[in-house]
Amino acid sequence: MGVEGRLVSDLRPDAASKVVLRAVARARAAPGGAVLDLRVGEIVEVRSEAEIMATLDARGELESLPFMPEMLQFCGRQFRVDKLAVKLCDTIGSTGMYRMRNAVHLAGLRCDGQAHGGCQTGCLIYWKEAWLRRVHADGRDTARPVQGPTAPGCTPTALAAATRQAGSSATQERFSCQATELLRAAPTRIPAWDARQYVFDVRSGNTGVVAAARAIAVGVFNEYQDFSRRFVPRQLRIRGGARYPFIDGKLEKTPDSTLDLQPGELVRIKNKEEIVRTLDVNNSNRGLTFDPEMVLYCGQHARVLRRVERVIDEPTGRLLSLHRACIVLENVTCRGEFHRCCPRADYPFWREAWLERAD
Repeated sequence: MGVEGRLVSDLRPDAASKVVLRAVARARAAPGGAVLDLRVGEIVEVRSEAEIMATLDARGELESLPFMPEMLQFCGRQFRVDKLAVKLCDTIGSTGMYRMRNAVHLAGLRCDGQAHGGCQTGCLIYWKEAWLRRVHADGRDTARPVQGPTAPGCTPTALAAATRQAGSSATQERFSCQATELLRAAPTRIPAWDARQYVFDVRSGNTGVVAAARAIAVGVFNEYQDFSRRFVPRQLRIRGGARYPFIDGKLEKTPDSTLDLQPGELVRIKNKEEIVRTLDVNNSNRGLTFDPEMVLYCGQHARVLRRVERVIDEPTGRLLSLHRACIVLENVTCRGEFHRCCPRADYPFWREAWLERAD
């Protein structure tokens, strides 16, 4: 009798039944019972192309999450689980946090955009556990083969076709990727007051106790600030009801700056006060918002990863050509400290007006 059998037999009949029912429900939640219960730091291997295709429906999706052609290059290779993709920020409609199930982020694996018009956003890829197998320290692989869904599965040709939305044409392409479909793949909204999300963030290894406590404190404070702007007299508000970390742009027209930065160059991120002097009343410079997460990097040095000139607009799927190139910096990602410990780790886009060359 296995460990699970011993545990169940020691329980009362009603409790044992509940354990079994929960196990069955979890097995049905993913094709082939492919729920691995992965933890941060574990080593996994991306399954073969054939195995993954067998898990997908005709649109190249599993549980409404697209498997993108850019991910095929990683098949058969081993990677470390960097974060459990248990929740995500809504970057389409800014409606809050949503729950993702049975998915992880693997260390360093980002979309290169080659199948999506050369999009340069560099999103962290979502991996369903059904697309992975656990690799044990001694090299053993005890995972069962992934069984196909009731749908007929997918083909590489269908996978490529699924990168374009219905109604897309050669003159006006509209793309479909994980970023544009995240709210279908993660439809359950997580209320801001649900403290269980932070408990799981810490227990899973996604974040530390201090970072989680800080995120809770910032969230509570900003909720109060939003409340105070509506119901508290102006003279009694804290800093006028502004949200922390108090970014307060005031310009009507924002300045432009062109440094022609190139990949590999070392730059210094200007301090917060210098950057605020370049922002309008919407905390933007030439249409690009300075996000609170970016304050955490002010005053630091970093190297230019690339100039960003093409991005997919998530609400519409259109590939946008930016009139002014933005800058992405190496190892400078959203840490989720002002976004409820979101593990997406997106690259912030920087205006060159917010940077200066370092000696």
